Amino acid sequence: MGCWYGNTFVYDVKHFLLDSDPAYYVLKEDTSPCIFGSIEKQRWSYACAKQLIERLIYAEGAENGLEFTIVRPFNWIGPRMDFIPGIDGPSEGVPRVLACFSNNLLRRQPLKLVDGGQSQRTFVYIKDAIEAVMLMIENPARANGQIFNVGNPHNEVTVRQLAEMMTEVYSKVSGEPVLEEPTIDVSSKEFYGEGYDDSDKRIPDMTIINRQLGWNPKTSLWDLLESTLTYQHRTYAEAIRQALSKPVASS
Repeated sequence: MGCWYGNTFVYDVKHFLLDSDPAYYVLKEDTSPCIFGSIEKQRWSYACAKQLIERLIYAEGAENGLEFTIVRPFNWIGPRMDFIPGIDGPSEGVPRVLACFSNNLLRRQPLKLVDGGQSQRTFVYIKDAIEAVMLMIENPARANGQIFNVGNPHNEVTVRQLAEMMTEVYSKVSGEPVLEEPTIDVSSKEFYGEGYDDSDKRIPDMTIINRQLGWNPKTSLWDLLESTLTYQHRTYAEAIRQALSKPVASS
């Protein structure tokens, strides 16, 4: 599950120099600016919609006393996330990265790396994330009026590194050898079509949720991938083998 709805570009006082200090990629709920891409990059409409609903909720709280807690999920992943195309979802669908890579692994196809897989992301295990949400529910006085990042800054990898880890883990849990060419590079235009754009790196700051609720994520990326891919293999491998063995109808 994705979260952040702004780019991670940070400019100096003259508003034209991109600052490369990693500290500028740590996204804080109460101080980080939200910068969008150009209008022609239509994918930012998704980001804009999420920011607008947050602003509406926050304004209702400030002006009319609405009690609220806003959760910003930074890539919550685990078993039963999304769908496997052609098995429990549309064949033409494109699920998010974990299910997309899982589908390729299950079908013994190379994992497609959009623009070389250089974007960097953090991932948090769904069990850890649900623990955070339960703490919000159980401690309303400490959660009311707060915006919480829920992610794991320690599980930061490039998408290429994620693909390499998933390939290694899946080979371990399935007993199948790794393909000779486990990944292929594709352009974002080829994969998503016109209008695609995204931030290159985003890391959640955990100061507020740790201070208010004492929460920190526990599960390493390797462990959550092993748990998730074990589930994916047990749940889908046989169904995909049967689907692939069916003769293709002639027209």
